[in-house]
Amino acid sequence: MEKDDVYKTIGAPSPEILYKDKKSKFFASAFPITSEDEVKPIVEELRKKYHTANHVCYAWQLGEKQRSYRANDDGEPNNSAGMPIYGQIQSFDVTNILVTVTRIFGGTKLGVGGLIQAYRTSAQMALESAEIVERVIQGRLLLRFGYPEMDKVMRAIKQKNLDMVSQKMDMDCELILSVRLSETEQVLQLFDEMQGVNVSII
Repeated sequence: MEKDDVYKTIGAPSPEILYKDKKSKFFASAFPITSEDEVKPIVEELRKKYHTANHVCYAWQLGEKQRSYRANDDGEPNNSAGMPIYGQIQSFDVTNILVTVTRIFGGTKLGVGGLIQAYRTSAQMALESAEIVERVIQGRLLLRFGYPEMDKVMRAIKQKNLDMVSQKMDMDCELILSVRLSETEQVLQLFDEMQGVNVSII
């Protein structure tokens, strides 16, 4: 089995963990996300929940093959919070994930080294408590064909056990299939060789 079309993420939000250092409290959680738009509402929710918190720091990573990320220190010294959190995301090799660490100051400064250690450890504990799952990267194929071809197309879909994402059945039919990335070429070829069927990757 090819492994280059598999990625790791988390199945559900992690339980919230608490890490303490010199009376400062660090509340950490991991959330599965599919777009950057989901980050702000989660962070704002945490600010409401912990209205005495000084900082809600976080890092996220998105994408299966091409990955994008962001790390946010939220007022902590440069690279003392967001990047240590992001380092743990890399170390657990997970994507489509947001890890937040909310800090309530305990009155004693930790120094930059202490902060890096605290944010890194909190993020690590949140990821350790999360359920990490493997997912398969899917490609999508668009099929266009006339009504007479319907039978052979449907037979091939059933034989190959392919997932249909959407279908439009008129005089001309359009189907969108979800196909495991490593099998895309093979399935593409199968439909490409069918008379009267137009297939393309989307």
